[in-house]
Amino acid sequence: MSGIECEITLETRTSLIDKHLPGTQKAQSELESEGIVHLFNDRETMERVAAEIKLRGERTGEDDAEDNYERYGLYFSEPIGYILKADGTRTPLNYGEIKIKKTTGKYHVIPRTRSRKIY
Repeated sequence: MSGIECEITLETRTSLIDKHLPGTQKAQSELESEGIVHLFNDRETMERVAAEIKLRGERTGEDDAEDNYERYGLYFSEPIGYILKADGTRTPLNYGEIKIKKTTGKYHVIPRTRSRKIY
């Protein structure tokens, strides 16, 4: 079975959204503090990725940590984003992941290099 069947809502904290969008202060702060940031091409791409994962994403597991997220992901044939390093290096990303907080049903979407299966 694929897709997300439970009711979920977008996490509206701008820090989680802006962290993965180019040109935002949060993404710049992340780049400066971590030396690397995972970015979507733009907001429209982020929204399209979320919609596609909801429809046909594969469940990849859930965290055992206190925050307890459930994860779904999907590969895309074209890059949906890129890793940006502090030296300006860019690496294309073709995998998207939705992390759903189990206690609230709120999600955010992240561009990644690959699935992080955690069964």
